[in-house]
This record gives sequence, C-alpha cells and structure tokens, in this order.
Amino acid sequence: MAKFEFRVREENKTRSTNDISTALTNWRGGNERWLFVAPHDDDIILGAGLLLQTAVEKKIPVRMLITTDGSMGYCTEEQRATISKVRTDETDEMFGNLGISDVRWLNFPDCDLARWTGRRVAQPGDRGVKAGFTGLQNAYTAELRDFCPTRLFVPSGNDYHPDHKTVYQELMISVFHSSGQVWPELGAPVSCTPLVYEMAIYCDFPEPPNLMIKGDDDALQVKLDAIATYRSQLQIEQLVQNVRNAGPLELFREVSFALYHPQLYTKDFE
Repeated sequence: MAKFEFRVREENKTRSTNDISTALTNWRGGNERWLFVAPHDDDIILGAGLLLQTAVEKKIPVRMLITTDGSMGYCTEEQRATISKVRTDETDEMFGNLGISDVRWLNFPDCDLARWTGRRVAQPGDRGVKAGFTGLQNAYTAELRDFCPTRLFVPSGNDYHPDHKTVYQELMISVFHSSGQVWPELGAPVSCTPLVYEMAIYCDFPEPPNLMIKGDDDALQVKLDAIATYRSQLQIEQLVQNVRNAGPLELFREVSFALYHPQLYTKDFE
C-alpha cells in the first residue's frame, strides 16, 4: 500500500501529517464526499492522481464530472471520427483500474465551452440538457445538488486552456446557485457549501498553494500507469514528463469562497 504525507501551509508555518483527516479543513468524517470537475477526461488524473489514491484508500465517495466530449483531442486524421468514443473507453478503463466507478460526462463540445456559459431553455440537439434547460451553470448546479459534495476539486482558472478558464468561472458561480432557492427543478439546495480546491494542470497557481501531498514511488507509478491509459493522447507526453520530473507530489490551493461584506473595508475609512 502506498504511503502519503500531507503538508499544510498555515500563515507563516508549515505542518506535516500522515493523516488526511487532519490535513484538510473541516474534516467531516463519514460524511466526506468529493466531486472532481474537469474540462477534459485526462485533467483529473494529471492534477490529482495521488489524491485520488488516498480517497479510494479511505473509502471516500468520489464522483468524476467531465465537461466536454473530448472531440478535439484527435492526434491523427484516423482518430477524428472516433476520438470521443476512444477517450470515453480510455477514461472508463483508467478510473476502473483505480477503483472508481462514478464517472459522469456532460458532453459539451470540446474547445467550444464559451458558447455554453450560463443557462437557457434547451433546443433540439442541445448538449448537457437537464430539466429542460442547458448551459454549464444549469449542468453544474444540478450535479452539485445531486451529489452534495463536501469538497470540490477543479483545474485552476489561471490555466492557459480557454476551456479550463470557462469551467472554473462557471463552476464557481454554480456553487453559489446550488446553495440557494433558484431553479428548484434542479433539486433541493445543498445543505452546506463545499470547500473548493484548485488543481494546476497547464500553468502555475494564481496564488501559492497551501496543501501538498507527497507519496512514494509506488504511488507515483500508479499515477503514471493511469495516465498511460490515454494511449490516444499523443500530445500528453510533455505533461507526463512534468509528472515524472516532479516525482510523487501534488499541490492544491484551497479557494476562499466568500460573499461581499462591507465590514471588511470600513476600517480603511476610519
């Protein structure tokens, strides 16, 4: 069994622990539920392949929510007509090998998410339809209310890929929607707002991360083997090399999700 160490940065000090329940804020014991939301099928294993192993080991319920259909991920002309099905099969194989079965696809068009922001009445042929509506905010709000996660993991909005920026933006406002009374046909409001964590995929964090997970060589090999399942993604090798060079570690940034309070600024006027 792989071994993990967690390091938490708190103000001007760093503490270490081998127990994830003491590493994460507001641990909820048997009520822990983690939702991983990604623009593309390979983003989650790249950003959180070690953390997923921890979740499986601790028997924490996890759900993978993949936003696009992967249709722009073809690397040869021969792949073009079949790449979405190929990537779905590779993803099912990869997560299955890790012991994860709850994988959902929204199937919005790859590299075209900007046209699917917000929420609108669905028309024939629309993607991601839920309760007669479509749009990323509609889909994410429905999933958040259905799964009720305690923690939410998503690639950083600082990433270069436009799909990553759009997913981050739409998911964050959907966290707000999911906790209110709006759109009752999508389910009951969540009982508590999930803690949100950024993963870095293509570029650095917008601000320094505050959580590091460090595994052993066995954990790294499991992650590398999982990434290698994406045999169709020839362009992934550069990112794989980054994983090899970094070794068995991952970094996350807990996002402060707070509403505006004027009291935060009144002292500046005293």
